[in-house]
Amino acid sequence: MKSILLVIHVVVSLSLVALVLIQRGKGADIGAAFGSGASQTVFGSRGSGSFLSRATAVLATVFFVTSLSLAYLTGHHVRQKSVTEMPAPASSSENTPAPKGSPARPAAPSDVPSDVPSSPPDSGTKSKSK
Repeated sequence: MKSILLVIHVVVSLSLVALVLIQRGKGADIGAAFGSGASQTVFGSRGSGSFLSRATAVLATVFFVTSLSLAYLTGHHVRQKSVTEMPAPASSSENTPAPKGSPARPAAPSDVPSDVPSSPPDSGTKSKSK
């Protein structure tokens, strides 16, 4: 719903910009009096002004309605919490500290086999001195 409304909003806004750029300003009436194409318009000498102004009003109304609808939908969206605001998972007992009176937990088993010596043995080859 939100994405469809956003696409409509973008299309309406681009159409509104194009429609405003097509329109002729109020100061162009003097230029039209000297023969600058008032009879060459598609809608007649007076029809284009009323059609374009009505179309602009309709597109502006649709633009405002979609803007308010998008603001409403965004404001009432369920916000997800941040990772720092989420509670820690309590299912694992390894992450919880031991109580003060209890003995410490035994160390976790090592991946190193017990029969491996801790220091490397001497190679037995001594360099001969000259």
